[in-house]
Amino acid sequence: MIKHTYERIGETLWEETLENGLRVYVFPKPDFGKCYAFFATRYGGMDTRFQLNGQWLDTPMGIAHYLEHKMFDTPDGGNALQKLSATGASPNAFTSSAITGYHFECTDLFWENLRTLLEFVSVPYFTEESVQKEQGIIGQEIRMMEDNPNRQSYRLLLEALYQHHPIRNSVAGSVESIAQITADTLYHCHEAFYTPSNMVLCVAGNVDPERVCAMAREILPKEAKPAIPRDHGEDEPVEVYQRENGKAMAVAAPLFQVGIKIQPAEDGASQFRQKLLGDLVCEALMGSSSPLYSRLYTQGVINDSFYCCYMEYPGCAFLVAGGESKSPETVRDAILEEAARVVREGLDEGLFNRLKKAAYGSFVRSLNSFENLCVEQAQGYFDGQDPWTFPEVYDSITREDAEAFVRTWFRPEQTTLVVVRPEEGTQ
Repeated sequence: MIKHTYERIGETLWEETLENGLRVYVFPKPDFGKCYAFFATRYGGMDTRFQLNGQWLDTPMGIAHYLEHKMFDTPDGGNALQKLSATGASPNAFTSSAITGYHFECTDLFWENLRTLLEFVSVPYFTEESVQKEQGIIGQEIRMMEDNPNRQSYRLLLEALYQHHPIRNSVAGSVESIAQITADTLYHCHEAFYTPSNMVLCVAGNVDPERVCAMAREILPKEAKPAIPRDHGEDEPVEVYQRENGKAMAVAAPLFQVGIKIQPAEDGASQFRQKLLGDLVCEALMGSSSPLYSRLYTQGVINDSFYCCYMEYPGCAFLVAGGESKSPETVRDAILEEAARVVREGLDEGLFNRLKKAAYGSFVRSLNSFENLCVEQAQGYFDGQDPWTFPEVYDSITREDAEAFVRTWFRPEQTTLVVVRPEEGTQ
């Protein structure tokens, strides 16, 4: 195994690539009593069109999430989630637009739980009856999402930012799309993406890294498979698809999302740098310590619900600011006006340096979470990034970099506004 020592953050990481292509990462934590394991595949809601055995397949929207639900079924009629919980572990899973991950945390019986995790994720078991039964469960989940104004505003934002990219698709799909899912389709998706060479295993705790690798070698398929070609749609225009979008829902006050469409960087290292830079720009321009936030908050245009952040997925990146406001258009215009001022006058150097120190400190504090360590490492591996180089990356980011970022991207043609307004009679 390869040992990586990150002296500036006091972390040690062991890395191994198995013969079947699985990448394994272990963070040894000898002074802790708990362990955490994260087993993930680079397969998410955006991967609906792909090539398997020389044939292009178009699968229903929401199938990656559906597959995640069904993976807990076992051939003996049991449920892996219940099996893990019975040992005292805390298991769960999630599907995003780009990855699907299965994980557990425990203080006892780690090796038994790791064996269970590797076995149920690598061996699918579906029947048409169980697949159809799941449609009702997931359909109810989808309806709850459709009734959630915050989720709807974010979905509308993605649909306004992107014309072709499948980031527009709901990870859960729709009631209509999941009705098209069959057991055969699920087996095809598992065959394509739940192969060790498309997956990563990350562990943190008082464990032997070599033993983790040995168990993975014992349980998982032995052969590596080639990467699966994916089709994420036509090339995206640089500008947003729609300048405005929205709908009426049962909300007490308008909910808004302002999106700034960004061209993603070309490689993993530059993407990671752009991510840290994008978050810094958000905070400097409109975060809770910024002059703009103070002014809008004092005027009552925004409230404590306001947030801003940088988001990235394969092939796309954007900044988003959102919350409640009686005048969403005022917020959007104020953000663009503040960006124009920064272009003319520059950022306050003292504020920028304080925000950079705060961001660095927040990243260091996140290392206390085994979950954050493993999920960040898995995501970094899939994206070709090393997240533990963040001290050096922050060192390289200057105020001039942030000003150039604002000058490049904070323009009307890169900006969309989504508003979920109250229905008549709900205000």
